[in-house]
Amino acid sequence: MATVVEMRGITMSFGTNEVLKGIDLELEAGKVTAVLGANGAGKSTLIKVLSGVHSSYGGTVLIDGTAVQLDYPTTARSHGIDAVHQKIADGVVPGLSVAENFLFEDIVNNDISRVASMRTIMPRARQVAAVLDLDWADDVLRSDIYGLPIADQQLLLLARALVHEPRLLILDEPTSALSETEAHRLFEVIRRLRDDGVAILYVSHRLREIDAIADRLIVLRDGVIRSDHPHPFDWAEALHQMLGEAEAVDEDVREELHGTDDVLCLTGVKLLPESEPFDLTLRSGEVTGVFGLLGSGGSELARGMFGADRFEEGEMTLLGASFSPREPADAIASEVYMVPEDRVAGTIIKDWSIAHTVTFPFLKEVSRFSVMDGRAEQRLGRSVIDEFDVVAQSSHDPVISLSGGNQQKVVVGRWLRKQPTVMILNEPFQGVDVGARRDLVVKTREVAAAGSAVIVMSTDLGEIMQVADRVLVLADGNLQHDAYLSETTREEILKRLTEVE
Repeated sequence: MATVVEMRGITMSFGTNEVLKGIDLELEAGKVTAVLGANGAGKSTLIKVLSGVHSSYGGTVLIDGTAVQLDYPTTARSHGIDAVHQKIADGVVPGLSVAENFLFEDIVNNDISRVASMRTIMPRARQVAAVLDLDWADDVLRSDIYGLPIADQQLLLLARALVHEPRLLILDEPTSALSETEAHRLFEVIRRLRDDGVAILYVSHRLREIDAIADRLIVLRDGVIRSDHPHPFDWAEALHQMLGEAEAVDEDVREELHGTDDVLCLTGVKLLPESEPFDLTLRSGEVTGVFGLLGSGGSELARGMFGADRFEEGEMTLLGASFSPREPADAIASEVYMVPEDRVAGTIIKDWSIAHTVTFPFLKEVSRFSVMDGRAEQRLGRSVIDEFDVVAQSSHDPVISLSGGNQQKVVVGRWLRKQPTVMILNEPFQGVDVGARRDLVVKTREVAAAGSAVIVMSTDLGEIMQVADRVLVLADGNLQHDAYLSETTREEILKRLTEVE
């Protein structure tokens, strides 16, 4: 098959952080090439180089054997490269109608007047929608894009890309907002495009999808292509290359704890629309690790237990009593705490000090008759700095001014300074250095040893094996494995993760 796009020695750095380290990749016409990689592997950067978003890359991109410079998305599109990015909000424009969003690029390029009437726009919008057989009513096309369901916004962006008849189509987690029926519909479109000779670069963490749709699988880790697999894929080897070697575990933090008392019990819990319900019991005095790739259901599990979202189905009991938090405040009142996956968006408020951040969930402790006690607030802030070895001058320092590892220590420390009933840590080691990670592991295990039920979600198996006593494996929202680490092996865990039907 003919090579449509070739990358030779592609590098990309942000400051001193080298994200891509010499990528060599050929993308062939009529072939679906899937990319698999953990967080930080370089997938998004690779996509943005190819789609013209990042122009300051090193190395050479060739189209049909001729070197080109992809300096803007419009340049990439002129060479037949189009991308549908994972963040839907980056591709749609609130305030414009659905029809105008279908034709947004034509409007920006003045191919359609910015003041064109809906009568002029509607026929052309229907033509774009027809690429995916989107037979939407006129009132939908006239409505603000803000009211369109996320899944339909995803389909809109895909239709907008396909209308250009790309030679290379890049799809970044394209089914993340789609139902199973919509995903199958997308796969039919992909197969049709492949049969028509389009090269497709498909980025996903869903192994079942990759197995169903891809002809080839490349594994990216730390900015380097680690392996290249033809179909049928060797999933055990692919996951091994994606996750790397198991890390040595410190003996002083790996004495296995086995809890005895049931604390939080989940019955018939369904995490994703297409997944199967399962039961789960979390016990005091042990750390339960939840391992799975992105989209496996770990965040849904965490948010459901914390009352941030509702489970698709199921119910919970806490210490034997019904537990159904309608919002995080209900969970906090029951001493069920959570550190979210995105500490900046979910926890840190710009310009807030360490003391403000630490005491915010517990204002009653630092106020009297609804008046803040500044000294009490500073004392609690200083206690977290001291106990968690936060590198800061004082508790007045803005949290955002700290390093990533010290930010995480503050965010975790504000919860762990008390003895929670349940502590949920979603990707607690993301963006922290080795030293900070070890400190957090020690503190986490100390809290479990003192009697809390601790649950840690991570897409990094090495982190799970370092912090946890017991490991759960999630895949596509299904519970695939539940065992103490002494009763299982890394190979068994990966095998359960790669059981693709």
